[in-house]
Amino acid sequence: MNFSLSGKNILITGASSGIGRECALMCSKMGARVTGIGRDAARLKETAEKMHQPGEHLFLQADLTDAEATESIMKEAFEKMGTFHGMIYSAGISTTLPLRMIKSNKLDPFFQTNVYGAIHLSRLLSKKGHIAEEGGSLVFITSVMATLGESGKSLYAMTKGALLAAARSMAVELAPRKIRVNCVSPGVVVTPMSQKSFYSQNEETLNHIKNLHPLGLGKPEDVANACVYLLSDASAWVTGSNLMVDGGYSAR
Repeated sequence: MNFSLSGKNILITGASSGIGRECALMCSKMGARVTGIGRDAARLKETAEKMHQPGEHLFLQADLTDAEATESIMKEAFEKMGTFHGMIYSAGISTTLPLRMIKSNKLDPFFQTNVYGAIHLSRLLSKKGHIAEEGGSLVFITSVMATLGESGKSLYAMTKGALLAAARSMAVELAPRKIRVNCVSPGVVVTPMSQKSFYSQNEETLNHIKNLHPLGLGKPEDVANACVYLLSDASAWVTGSNLMVDGGYSAR
């Protein structure tokens, strides 16, 4: 029962597809009431229809790079759902880009989505009256690229590394209030986003990526299971950690 999320309100970003959608579905199966946020209203509706006990959850369309709009929808979420017990920040964008092509106009959108949105939501959730009195758990989906190097991944990696670094300091700062902060770092997971990546368009390159993962490429539920653990009471003594869920990628 320590792994149950029964009675918990959980906020999940990026809930319209991929890892975020699977996290929403898994949390609902484990008993949580979910508030899902995403940019695509049609795909959010698809997620909502697949949820366990669909009438118990709230789905809101929002662009998390817009701080003012985020505050507005979170006000609605607090009014309708009450205080929260946790968050999974799964919203994110990825690219493979050589260093010579990284300009300021490329940097800003990645930091706004992958970092600023996570910090802004964490600030809102951690306010008194917004998080449960008994504390809560914030989970950031980062990447193996936050700690390992790969050609063409500087832009993506620096945003995920920033989130990982922030999580460690937030864990220390929020610990007195029983708010835990952890990261989950996946390897390559088969999602709509990864299937659009350059390596998925070429069989030879895709096989190379697969070979980097001793257990093969991941599935969204592999990451969702790890997130459920970090949201649950089973991880009550875990904070400031980075859980590698990468099929052995980082062991090579």
